[in-house]
Amino acid sequence: MKIEQIYTGCLAQGAYFIVSNGEAAVIDPLREVEPYIRKAGQTGATIKYVFETHFHADFVSGHLDLSEKTGAPIIYGPGANTGFKAHIAKDGEEFQLGEIFMKVLHTPGHTLESTCYLLLDKDRKPVALFSGDTLFIGDVGRPDLAQKGDLTMDDLAGMLFDSLRNKVMPLPDDVIVYPAHGAGSACGKHMSKETSDTLGNQKRFNYALRADMTKEEFVREVTAGLAEPPQYFPKNVKMNRDGYESIDDVLERGDQALSAEAFEAKANNTGALILDTRKAADFAKGFIPNSINIGIDGSFAPWVGALVPDLKQNLLIVTEPGREEEVITRLARVGYDHTIGYLNGGFKTWAESGKEIDSVASISADEFEEDFKKGEIDVIDVRKPDEFASGHIEGAKNLPLDYINDLMEEFPKDKNLYIHCAGGYRSMVAASILKSRGIQGVINIEGGFGAVSKTEVPVLQGV
Repeated sequence: MKIEQIYTGCLAQGAYFIVSNGEAAVIDPLREVEPYIRKAGQTGATIKYVFETHFHADFVSGHLDLSEKTGAPIIYGPGANTGFKAHIAKDGEEFQLGEIFMKVLHTPGHTLESTCYLLLDKDRKPVALFSGDTLFIGDVGRPDLAQKGDLTMDDLAGMLFDSLRNKVMPLPDDVIVYPAHGAGSACGKHMSKETSDTLGNQKRFNYALRADMTKEEFVREVTAGLAEPPQYFPKNVKMNRDGYESIDDVLERGDQALSAEAFEAKANNTGALILDTRKAADFAKGFIPNSINIGIDGSFAPWVGALVPDLKQNLLIVTEPGREEEVITRLARVGYDHTIGYLNGGFKTWAESGKEIDSVASISADEFEEDFKKGEIDVIDVRKPDEFASGHIEGAKNLPLDYINDLMEEFPKDKNLYIHCAGGYRSMVAASILKSRGIQGVINIEGGFGAVSKTEVPVLQGV
């Protein structure tokens, strides 16, 4: 028996590839499925099952393509209602995989169909728990995403309490917990950077598994301080539940190399959003007017999901040569399937064509310090509210990037705006959006709050 965790940092997501005696199962696969098929071939195994822990909100799973290409059935837990053929398992149902067994533990709370899969060895000894979004390392799944009708967040939190106490906590302490997400995911609040742990350790250190915790305390603590979920979450749930276009078709449509002239014409004729995925520093020096910068070397897909409202928006991409397929794939992971081409040769092609170029004024923390000393200036902090509360530049205004589409009226249009985040990634995203909306007096602070805090600019320390 072999368990392999396939962790994707951009999404803070864990998929699992399990092999026993020539048979394999994949749990919560990513949208691109060829790596799993290759892995099965390399190990001489046949993919027998595709297990889904729930209808994911933060990414589009690869269950449909993987099932179509391998013939493996898609397994969901009780209560799942799909728009495609799937096996809806009963609570306690077991699936044999080589010499081992996967046992269904229905654990509603994060969502109604949320299910954990308990791996039993050939002697039926519990070995591992694939806990989906029911139990994370250091946290549990947020209970506010599946509210509908008369079902409230508190109702779901109560279900989660019962699921954990009745199905998970009675398991042996040496069972290894393999969750669907780690730190950085919006599916929980206090997730650890660790991506697996023993259940015994979680019983000792996870606040939500305290032995003396009442249901009322659990509901209060688990529901406190939940940030608004990203706007794309319900759209990804719908795709995972009802079905979607094959990733092969998505890649074929996006893999269109365009000259500068063809790129410009396509942008004008289709109303496509130009998405520039280069590093912030490179983007600042020059970019196609009205393009948006979301760097591929960061939390790329979640930020696209948070900031581009329409999953069916046509997208034209500018990226470093050779990374086009990577960008198209990572967009598809969160449901953005309508990339319609890329600038062949990257931004260099545009610059050499002699077409119009825009730029963002960018200054160092030391230069910002000098400007700050000269008198009143408008400083915009685009970090999250809790980051701002923990410490911020004196006089700064907090307008989080997450909500920039709803906060445009809060940005003065007739002043210079000094914009910063923690390190420079988010502030350049914000600067590009503001410039595309006609706000020209944008000045990015390189290195963000981390760099400014090392100068003599007054900083108000919080908690």
